[in-house]
Amino acid sequence: MAYIAPSILAADFSRLGELVLETEKGGADRVHIDVMDGHFVPNLSMGSVVVKGLRPVTKRPLEVHLMVERPASFLDGFVAAGADTIIFHIEVVPEPLELIQHIRGSLGKKVGLAFNPDYPIDKIEPYLTDIDLVLCMTVFPGFGGQAYIPESTARIRQLRRWINEQNPKCEIEVDGGIDVHTIVATSAAGANVFVAGTAIFGSKYGPAVATANLLALATIAVE
Repeated sequence: MAYIAPSILAADFSRLGELVLETEKGGADRVHIDVMDGHFVPNLSMGSVVVKGLRPVTKRPLEVHLMVERPASFLDGFVAAGADTIIFHIEVVPEPLELIQHIRGSLGKKVGLAFNPDYPIDKIEPYLTDIDLVLCMTVFPGFGGQAYIPESTARIRQLRRWINEQNPKCEIEVDGGIDVHTIVATSAAGANVFVAGTAIFGSKYGPAVATANLLALATIAVE
């Protein structure tokens, strides 16, 4: 089953609550919140106050993508604010099992492991049985509106083979350059969660229609 995760980094923050509810009308399954520290990636973005503000607005799961050098130091604030899923990068935690177990066990939240387009995916394989989702970055993180990296498709296929063998419940999420053109290839390759920012919040048709269109395309690709 396909799921759309609107990335609010591309939204108009003066209308954030309203726009998130519009994506729900279009069938969005969750809300994707990018957190950047200016170190792991070159720019800064939102903190836990955004999660706290959204929590009363929507019942959809809030997933926090920590693009930061020290993800452990961010956990308590986002969990207290109402985050449902914490995603962190293996590049900054090369031995991630302890942090995975802390998030799932002590904090009682879902956990995702993310990696950049140039990261060797064989280093992800040992952890697929321990996580709820794997986030395959299909652009280099930091700025919205980038073009999808075509080589990502083969990486998604390999992840799908491993997950089908080891942990079919683990979701494959893709993030970067996802739009009406690229969502078909990523879905056909095996991804089932699609992060989209500009394609949703920058659409001339509005967030509800854009979300519904992406969901339809992702679903058709695997039928």
